[in-house]
Amino acid sequence: MAQHANSNQSPTPGWTTIIRPKTGWFDIDLEELWRYRDLVAMFVKRNFTVLYKQTILGPARILLNPLLTTVIFNIVFGNIAGISTDGVPAFLFYMAGNTVWTFFANCINNTANTFVANSQVFGKVYFPRLTMPLSQVLTSFLNFAIQCAMFVVFWVYFALTGAEIHLTLWVLYLPVLVLQTMLLGLGVGIVVSSLTTKYRDLAIAVGFGVQLWMYASPVVYPLSTLGNQPVLRTVVSLNPMTAPLEVFRLATLGTGTVSLGGLAYSLVFTLVALVLGVVLFSRVEKTFMDTV
Repeated sequence: MAQHANSNQSPTPGWTTIIRPKTGWFDIDLEELWRYRDLVAMFVKRNFTVLYKQTILGPARILLNPLLTTVIFNIVFGNIAGISTDGVPAFLFYMAGNTVWTFFANCINNTANTFVANSQVFGKVYFPRLTMPLSQVLTSFLNFAIQCAMFVVFWVYFALTGAEIHLTLWVLYLPVLVLQTMLLGLGVGIVVSSLTTKYRDLAIAVGFGVQLWMYASPVVYPLSTLGNQPVLRTVVSLNPMTAPLEVFRLATLGTGTVSLGGLAYSLVFTLVALVLGVVLFSRVEKTFMDTV
């Protein structure tokens, strides 16, 4: 805001914040995003509160959903279909895959509707638009942390009962795995959110697409079961979520098929998806109010 020394002097500008139009393809001010970190924290708190406020189960839903899904997977794919779990308890095998996949799916689903869901706020108040999807993936991370705690409880139970599970040195890679999953979900999510400003039906299709993506990922089956099916194994190997899922199981259960090439491919895919998402998001945020 402008400051005046006295009424006889010309005004001396003393601006603290200057908002300029953005015209380039990659106009993301990371320094500005960092300055708005308190707003991101507020959005995370709001997301968490709104999601579970005035519900019967409350935050228990965070645990109930993956628990019930794991039970269903155990019955359908373990008992009925008899799919191999590489010698580890089926319940723990499915919970490991479901925990990571739920985290990734939430990151996509919660960010895919950023522009449409927040158009009224975006049209009235200025703040870095990227704070919205960033807060969504951080909220998903909080849910993932709680679900991981439940996974640890079951892991300890099965370990004490003599199950053949053990930690490996890959457990040191888990922080990178979590960060990669967040960034991949953020990248894919903001690509979809950018496209939904023109194509509204994409917001409806994204949930179905994520479900199909799950079956192309080793969530309910280990990668080792595709050894005699080269076409399917190639398709699943091209899935960027295959490596994180297999690494998580290898780190926590001691079983999984991980190659350095597959891991490098997954990391490169994540980087490309994130850069593409940020570029599209930066471009669309300039004009989305004209199309939403």
